[in-house]
Amino acid sequence: MSELNAVSEQAILVHVNFSQQHTSEDLGELKLLVSSAGVQAIDVVTTSRSAPDAKFFVGSGKAQDIANLIADTGATLVIFNHALSPAQTRNLERLCLARVIDRTTLILDIFAQRARTFEGKLQVELAQLKHLSSRLVRGWDSLDRQKGGIGLRGPGETQLETDRRLLRERVKALQARLAKLQTQRQQGRRARQRAEVPVVSVVGYTNAGKSTLFNRLTKADVYAADQLFATLDPTLRKLPLKGVGDIILADTVGFIRHLPHDLVAAFKSTLQETRDADLQLHVVDVADARKGDNMQQVAKVLADIDADQLPQLLVFNKIDLLGQPARIEYNDAGQPVAVYLSAMTGAGLDLLAQAMAQLLSERYIDIALALPPAQASWRSRCHQQDCVVQEQYTEDGTCHLQLRLSAAQWQRMVKQSQGVLENYIVSAPVI
Repeated sequence: MSELNAVSEQAILVHVNFSQQHTSEDLGELKLLVSSAGVQAIDVVTTSRSAPDAKFFVGSGKAQDIANLIADTGATLVIFNHALSPAQTRNLERLCLARVIDRTTLILDIFAQRARTFEGKLQVELAQLKHLSSRLVRGWDSLDRQKGGIGLRGPGETQLETDRRLLRERVKALQARLAKLQTQRQQGRRARQRAEVPVVSVVGYTNAGKSTLFNRLTKADVYAADQLFATLDPTLRKLPLKGVGDIILADTVGFIRHLPHDLVAAFKSTLQETRDADLQLHVVDVADARKGDNMQQVAKVLADIDADQLPQLLVFNKIDLLGQPARIEYNDAGQPVAVYLSAMTGAGLDLLAQAMAQLLSERYIDIALALPPAQASWRSRCHQQDCVVQEQYTEDGTCHLQLRLSAAQWQRMVKQSQGVLENYIVSAPVI
């Protein structure tokens, strides 16, 4: 990768307040990002502008102040809490004699550190290459561009063109590998859909406690820490839920303000678990003063991946920090809309299971069947579908079954039996 992605131990942070912006970048979040990347912030430079400067983003005077601060402190890295153009980055590096990275590059670097699975590493590399493609400059001074004039017209391509060609080839190879992995994911997803196993996706702003909640519910050992993007690779675990049966719980990457578009595009196959879920658990840090804004940012990313129309249950986590009691909030229709809990202490987890069961059970119907001995094979199939709630036999060998299953699952069984099962319904389906 580019030298710009190398992490320095000491850095100067730069934050600009724009008066025309209604929502500015949060400096506190930048500090958390820098800490998560393993960088030591030795000083912070803040300034206010009405609009970015075309050459240095912060203006020539403030840029010179940053250069002087670099010389005084010995820092080798400048991190901007904003997106910089390639020209602005290049101009600042020449003036400061230090590497300059923007918010997008910093987030990509953190993702590169967190990726553990093969797919995750490919996705991060693809996002980095796409981001780098607009920032290619000559890396070798000895290899000049082609020039006009007698004796200066050389055959072949320039080094810059070579870099771009190699980058395009690498991007194409990564996209082909990810397409193959996405096909494998789709096969697993179709298998879960055929088995009618509900999928519950855990989403939320980064550092809201998603992985801690996931570990509490599933007894998994997903890495959880008080830092941004502690978990990157998605994790799926089976979870038995009373009244529903087995469900699949999916832990996904945390969202953040202005998540790089290249990163969202690269992770679409991973985020597909969120888009195809039967229920979303939107985990919110109730103790965060910015929780309202964070929820809006999550909603924006969900809209970007077409996952904003799915049933959602708000999970307000970390109530132990505020001394609040665990509880469930219901809407006018009696459906749970929010659960207040603490994933750290475990308070309210039983209420979360109750709320999930109520929301997921609305997808199911109750059917009573009376199968004669000649239809015993369908009794076996019902047990294979794990939908038998109660079973009794009469003296004539008739098997009375009480079933609880999804409407789609029942329709598929009726179709497979060519309508025969409908002849043995004792009571109409109860929705």
